Amino acid sequence: MRAVVQRVSRAAVTVGGETVGSIGAGLLVYVGVTHSDTAGTAGALARKVHELRILDGERSAAELGAPLLVVSQFTLYGDTRKGRRPSWAAAARADVAQPLVEMLVEALRGRGAVVETGRFRAAMEVSSTNVGPITMLVEV
Repeated sequence: MRAVVQRVSRAAVTVGGETVGSIGAGLLVYVGVTHSDTAGTAGALARKVHELRILDGERSAAELGAPLLVVSQFTLYGDTRKGRRPSWAAAARADVAQPLVEMLVEALRGRGAVVETGRFRAAMEVSSTNVGPITMLVEV
């Protein structure tokens, strides 16, 4: 699994004009799943993201109680090394990825995190204000 984590002052996900998830100051987390990922991978990524020290004063969401907005994004495993059309071969199929993203969310909530989500397999519009700007690639 990999995640692109952004420190934000606000973030929201809209599907068909309806806001399905939004947060104030916290972390926007785009999550990609590959074929070798497991429930253990989801738990490890949840821990790493929750304890990532990129908020004010080099503190984590765990320390500050900052919310997270988790958005599934298979394109994080897009391969653009050949030609101009990305290959999605490294991205897990939706029926594999969705339960793992849900496990990640539940692992975060189990750690006491306030978590909002996008909607899996929906055409989402994500808006955010990146603070810093700080954007990190996190892999486990």
